[in-house]
Order: sequence, then C-alpha cells, then structure tokens
Amino acid sequence: MATAIGLAGALAASQVQAESASNSEQEIALLKQQLKMLEQKLDRLQSQTTANAAATAKTKAEVKAEAKAEARSEAKAVVANANAAIPVKGPAPASGVVVTMPNNRPTICTADQANCVAITGRVHWDVGGYDYRPNTAATVPQRLDSGENVRRARIGLAGKFFNDWNFALVYDFGGTSDGFGGAAPGSLPGGGISGLENAYLSYTGLKPFGGRMAVEAGIMDLPYTLDEATSSNDIMFMERASPGVIATNIAAGDFRSAAGTRWYNDQLWIGGYVTGPAAGAIHSASSAAPAGTSEQYGAVARVAGNPISGKDYSVHLGADAQWLMQPPRNLIANTQTVTLSDRPELRLDPTTLVSTGAIANVSGAQVYSLEAAATYGPLILQGEYFWYNVDRTANTGVPLVGASSLKFQGGYAQAGYVLTGEGRSYNAANAAYNGVKPAHPFSLDGGGWGAWEVAGRVSQIDLNDQLATASGVAGGRQTVYTLALNWYVNGNVRFMLDYLHGNISKQASPVSTADVGSKFDAVAMRTQFAF
Repeated sequence: MATAIGLAGALAASQVQAESASNSEQEIALLKQQLKMLEQKLDRLQSQTTANAAATAKTKAEVKAEAKAEARSEAKAVVANANAAIPVKGPAPASGVVVTMPNNRPTICTADQANCVAITGRVHWDVGGYDYRPNTAATVPQRLDSGENVRRARIGLAGKFFNDWNFALVYDFGGTSDGFGGAAPGSLPGGGISGLENAYLSYTGLKPFGGRMAVEAGIMDLPYTLDEATSSNDIMFMERASPGVIATNIAAGDFRSAAGTRWYNDQLWIGGYVTGPAAGAIHSASSAAPAGTSEQYGAVARVAGNPISGKDYSVHLGADAQWLMQPPRNLIANTQTVTLSDRPELRLDPTTLVSTGAIANVSGAQVYSLEAAATYGPLILQGEYFWYNVDRTANTGVPLVGASSLKFQGGYAQAGYVLTGEGRSYNAANAAYNGVKPAHPFSLDGGGWGAWEVAGRVSQIDLNDQLATASGVAGGRQTVYTLALNWYVNGNVRFMLDYLHGNISKQASPVSTADVGSKFDAVAMRTQFAF
C-alpha cells in the first residue's frame, strides 16, 4: 500500500510539471502510459498480497492439523501404555473367591480353584422296634429296647490347599459308632468316647505309573473291605453286615488313627496303612480308673479293581488283609485282650447278641477276606467273606497261657435293584460303588418321583471255636436276613425301610451245650440327609 501511495504522489507531481511546462499532448500520453503501468503493477502487488495471505492461512491450517494429529498420536500411545499396564477392556478381573454349591455342599474356592474349603455334614436318624424272643430264661439279654437313635450326626470341613494338599475335620455327634465299647466314664456301649471321625491330611501331588496316589495320615475312614469303602450315605441297608464290622473293629474302621498310601487308576486300586488306636482310646500309662493301657498297632492292605467295565456293566474283585501286631495292654491288671462282637445289624439297642468276650493273652490277630461285586444296569450284586485268626501266645500270667490260636469266619451276600432304572457308578478312588442319583428328583411341581430301590441280604458270623474244650470260645453264630426299600428323594435326601429276621445259635460256654440263643424280627426306618 505504501508503494501505491508513492506512485500516486509521483503522478501528481508529473501532472503539475506538465501543466506548467507546455501542456503538450506528448507528455500527457506518456503520463497516461506510466499511469497504466503503475495500475498494472498495483494489481500484481494486490494479487501477490492475496496469494501470500492465502498461503499463510493454509500453512497455519496445516501446522495446526499436524499439531492435532501429533497430539492424537501421543494420546493414543499413552492409552496403549496404560492398557498394557492395567487392562481396561475384555473380561473383568476375577474376584478373590468363588462360592459354589456342588451337590448342595457350600464350597468356597480361590479364583484359580487351587484352594477350597467346604462344609460337609450328614444326619442318619433311625426309628423302629424289635420282636425279640429269647430261647430260654438263661439267654442274655432277655429283651431289646425299641425306640429311636441318631445313628450319625456329623458336621465338619473338607477341602484342599494348593491343589495337592487335601484335608478333612469332621466330628460325629451321633449316639453310637461301630467301635469297641469304652470303659471310661461317658463311654457308649459299642462306641468310643470321642466323636472325632476325621482329622487327616492327604497329599495327592504324586502320579506314578500313569495313576494317582495319595499319601495320608491322621484320623480317617480306612477304605478296607468293599462294604467299608462304600460311604454310609450310599450303602443299601441301614447297617453294614456284621462280618465286615467285626473285621474292621480290630485294627481298621471309622475313627481310626492311621498313616499310609493308596495308588489307583480306573481299573486297579492298591493301598496299605499302619494303624493305631481309635479316637477316644485311653492313652494314660498310669491311670487306675479307667485303667491305663498301652496303644495298639496294626496294619491293613487291600488290592481291588474293576477289570471289566462298560457303559452299563462292571465287575469288581478284591482281596484284603489285616494284622493286629500289638494289642492294647491293660497296664494295671497286666492283661492283653481282644473282643470280637457286633450288634444284630441294627443300632436302636446297643446290646450285642454274639460276642467272644475278652479273649485273654492275645499276642496278635489276622483277618483275610475276599470281595466281589458286579453291576448290570440297575442291578448290583455284592459279597465278601472273612477268615479271622487270633493268636494267644502272650504271657501275661493270666490263664490260659500258651493256648492255641482261635479261628472264626463269616460273610454276606446282597443284591439291589433300582426300580426306576438308575445304576451305581464306580468310585475308582476308593474301589467301591457310589450311591444312586435319581434321574428325576421328587417334585410336586415337576412331577418327578425320585429313585426307588429294593434290596436283600443274608449274612452269617460264626464266633465259635474249639467247643467242648476249656480253651474254646462259644461266641455264638448269628444269621440275619434283611429286606430293604429305599427312596432316593433327590441327591441329598433318602428314606430307608428295613425288615430283619435274625437267628442266634449260642451255647452257655465252650463246655456247656445249654441253649442261650434267641430269635428276633425288627422293622426300622431311617431318615437321612447329607451334603
């Protein structure tokens, strides 16, 4: 613009000079030409100024756009770095614990399932009555008590640490157990004074030979014998058969202190344990009332398996051995005894009808047995047979010193059929069969009626040996026939109805043939829930 103003001034000066000189046309023409040239130059300057302004604006816009793009790129980089450090997209992080209810058992686990703790429990409440008929007035007892009994009332915890460390802590508040009768105040006939049923630790991290292995110790239920390896929640009758109960009471069974290992795969189970006293046994060496005793020691071994199996059939075979290596010794009376006995396969009255009494000078005992079972659809067949041997070579100064060993035997056979078609699956971890799981649990709304099962069993135990001699034992021979009807309402509730007919053949003593036997009929019902 300054250039344009200067040109205008020069033009005015030229006009003045032209007027003052001669006002010639030539000069006018020249001035016009100069003016035209100045106008053209002015137009070019204006055009250049406009172009420069447009270029400047474009440059500013491009710079601004580049700055925005760079800012966006930097922001994206910051977000990407933040996402890499703390994910904000995808699945939300898992919480610290997971609460589930498998088979209605409250279970808390860490998110990775490596650590879990579950609440477990069962209640078996029995009611019923006996029609008991002693053969003579000399029979003992003369009557049995009818009524009710909370057979089992267990509550506790079970779980695992870091996948491989399994544990259980379970207490039984029930009225009776399958153990020996205690002599201490508070003891129950046929049961120990402690209800500590499980308190053990098991390591399952070893998997040799393509199988699974558990190394465990504590107070536990030993999977010794097929009937004992089957959970009390799943057995077909309210009580296990007497021959197996008598065997397990020697150095195995529930509430037993033990340490050992078991290895298994889908077809084979091998296990062995050293055992000690049952929970509640007297540990004092100097107590006078109750008498102090030394602790007993024993061992059990079992080989069993499922060599034949298919979709709806299976065959189970097994063999068991048990050794009582150090019987408990009464340190006050200096006696060393063992008693073999059991109640008549019902626990409403704890009285035993067959018993060897306290066998004196016992230095050890052994039990050997065979087991077999088979399933085909809803049908199951099962049986076991036992041979008992009691050595009497301990020298305690109590008669009879140096007596020969005693031999007893017994067994059972049973069958069950599920009317609604369900079968029993195989539990490889214990080499036994699981219970019946109803395909259609009972529901008034859904129309299901649960599962119904009928079962029958015959069992016999003979505790007589060396009769007609002073060193013999007249413990009696018990035969019991049982029929059962079981209603599996759902996976947690079951009702059981048992009818028993029993015959006890017994003489007064090894040298007296006087009849002190009896007969009985009994009807009992169990209400059960478990989780």
